[in-house]
Amino acid sequence: MTTSEAQSRVSFPEARGREKGYEKGAVDEFLDRARASFEAGADDLTSADVRRVAFPLVRHGYTIASVDAALGRIEDAFAARERTTAMSRAGAREWVGHTRETAQTVLDRLSRPRRQRFDTVSALRYGYRIDEVDLVSDKIARYLETGDALTVEQVRSVAFRMQRGGYREVQVDAVLDAVVEVMLAVR
Repeated sequence: MTTSEAQSRVSFPEARGREKGYEKGAVDEFLDRARASFEAGADDLTSADVRRVAFPLVRHGYTIASVDAALGRIEDAFAARERTTAMSRAGAREWVGHTRETAQTVLDRLSRPRRQRFDTVSALRYGYRIDEVDLVSDKIARYLETGDALTVEQVRSVAFRMQRGGYREVQVDAVLDAVVEVMLAVR
């Protein structure tokens, strides 16, 4: 690594004590890749890729909150670029139509009766706590229907406890990703 690369690298606080953080090398490697992709205007990395990235947890890693905040800003930048590109290629009407369609699909799922919004895992496996997911689902539905206050950061940072027979994680996460996509599209 050259001196200028080391100087341009973002430094995050390190997790202290027994607290775990994100593995530094994996974070640095991803951020280098994201920076290169964004600066080159390449489409090999998307806002969805940034949203879904995961890093190993280790002692003395970067603090999770600091890295997650930086990833949120990077995702916002990629999403803005994607919105601009899509609008220049297909036009604003098509972009808005696609976003509206995605929002309606999410709203249709979240309008299902409580405890039936997502598939559940077997009683022997763990999934997301149904009551917690339903509570967040209600808040998102109100945002989509009436514009109630909700931020992208709130959706990004939602975390659910686990329960036997809970909601299937993959489905819930996919809906949360779609909500973030919609929110970034209308910013």
